[in-house]
Amino acid sequence: MKGVESMSEEILRNDEPTLAGNFIHDAIDKDLEEGVYSRVQTRFPPEPNGYLHIGHAKAITIDFETAKKYGGTCNLRFDDTNPTKEEVEYVDSIMEDIKWLGFQWNNVYYASDYFDFIFECAVKLIKKGKAFVCELTPEQMREYRGTLKQGGKESPYRNRSIEENLDLFMRMKNGEFPDGSMVLRAKIDMSSPNLNMRDPIIYRIMRATHHRTGDKWCIYPMYDFAHPLSDACENVTHSLCTLEFEDHRPLYDWFVNELIDGEKPRQIEFARLNLNYCLTSKRKCLKLVNDSYVSGWDDPRMATLCGMRRRGYPAAAVRTFVEKIGVAKANSVIDYALLESCVRDNLNFNAERAMAVLRPLKVVIDNYPEGKTEEIFVDINPNKPELGKRRLVFSRNIYIEQDDFMEEPIKKYFRLFPNNEVRLKGAYFVKCVGFDKDENGNITCVHCTYDETTKGGDSPDGRKVKGTLHWVSADDCIKAEVRLYDRLFSNENPSDESGGEYTVNLNPNSLEVLENCLIEGGLKDTKVGDTFQFLRQGYFCVDKDSTDDKIVFNRTVALKDSFVKQTKA
Repeated sequence: MKGVESMSEEILRNDEPTLAGNFIHDAIDKDLEEGVYSRVQTRFPPEPNGYLHIGHAKAITIDFETAKKYGGTCNLRFDDTNPTKEEVEYVDSIMEDIKWLGFQWNNVYYASDYFDFIFECAVKLIKKGKAFVCELTPEQMREYRGTLKQGGKESPYRNRSIEENLDLFMRMKNGEFPDGSMVLRAKIDMSSPNLNMRDPIIYRIMRATHHRTGDKWCIYPMYDFAHPLSDACENVTHSLCTLEFEDHRPLYDWFVNELIDGEKPRQIEFARLNLNYCLTSKRKCLKLVNDSYVSGWDDPRMATLCGMRRRGYPAAAVRTFVEKIGVAKANSVIDYALLESCVRDNLNFNAERAMAVLRPLKVVIDNYPEGKTEEIFVDINPNKPELGKRRLVFSRNIYIEQDDFMEEPIKKYFRLFPNNEVRLKGAYFVKCVGFDKDENGNITCVHCTYDETTKGGDSPDGRKVKGTLHWVSADDCIKAEVRLYDRLFSNENPSDESGGEYTVNLNPNSLEVLENCLIEGGLKDTKVGDTFQFLRQGYFCVDKDSTDDKIVFNRTVALKDSFVKQTKA
């Protein structure tokens, strides 16, 4: 086990990760050595049709850190070619998430910035005899496309003249035809073993108001057409993307080779980040939101970056996680416990300590003077002695956790029970001398005596105690709501629908709300996002639902991995 000092040094280093050498950088090194490029420029190109999730954190880190390593440029580009699914809300959230992760783009672009250029490229393909207007229905097009084992057949509209295709395409642009009645397709190879090369659609008719261009266009380019041309327009050298685009690379290259003169961008694919117990499908996540399985896209149980931020995950811990999993060529599934470990290590070093009693049990110290209070000072963070001490108030009446007392202790139970002595963290030794019950037999109050010579938690006569309890003073505490979050799904593969709808895999214990918790009075001025280690409990952060009358804390992660895999009977 690592010592605190060495572990702390590692965490500090990981706060500013630089991706280790990998096959992407090897390829770039070769390109630079051979003079293919004299510079490096990348981009992060999300479609603004939803919220970013943990998988995007890997792509963001690779794009930005690669540019940083080579002293290059990384731009943010919104691939906004589908106006029916895109909103300004998503644009704003994506920008916020990237900044939260600790990255800053050089420029912001939109694919819609290039709509005129992309349209001209389509016209250029038509004039080269390499694009045609097709009137096959979607069903007919699927039939004509063929399969992986059987080649496709050419559209009956494939051999239209250049003049006819130009005329029809211009009339498509001018809104003369209804939506879905015709498309523009590239003329490539219907016998290609790669289905993406079988005369793909590059433009479709879609009457939809765009969030930036309004109603200027009623035809929109397809992603596979707009994406490489946008890269080329921005002078991107290395277009880094996940493995699902590997089969699209020949099409990417075909478009840039046909339409771009001079330096051309190069696409390189890497394995996406697949995390067990997480769901990233936008369609399925939307169902969770709309059907109120979660409180929203930023629910702390979601795998979205805004959800993780709200839960209290430090951005540095997410970057460290991405660095640890590395950059691979083959897809794999990463254990969620690794992400939690990175979060736990970061917070262990950085989070301020505090005391909170989640399920309070009253304790009266019978021999402590009534009305007396005294100050006790403990470390703000033992890993950072330069932060100094925080002030606690000790008094006759305090609260401890209900499970820190047992009337009849089980074997190896070292906490409070009749005639047993324990240490109150930073305060005194106390010994249980009795307890009170209500009419239902529930323990309502524990009575103790204290040893005034043990202030600070040590005995001058050298006697030892095995149990140390956290506590809060009745004279200096405030009420709080605490939300205990765990993994949203109990199945490692949440999308598994073998037992029915995927929602059957939801973890019924993913959220427990405790409304009558008590926290030390010094936390009354906390702000949303402030993070603490509640001693013996875990790491918690202040939630945005907090008000002047009630502070709400989210459990970020427990002190150790306590998740129990649930299996079906």
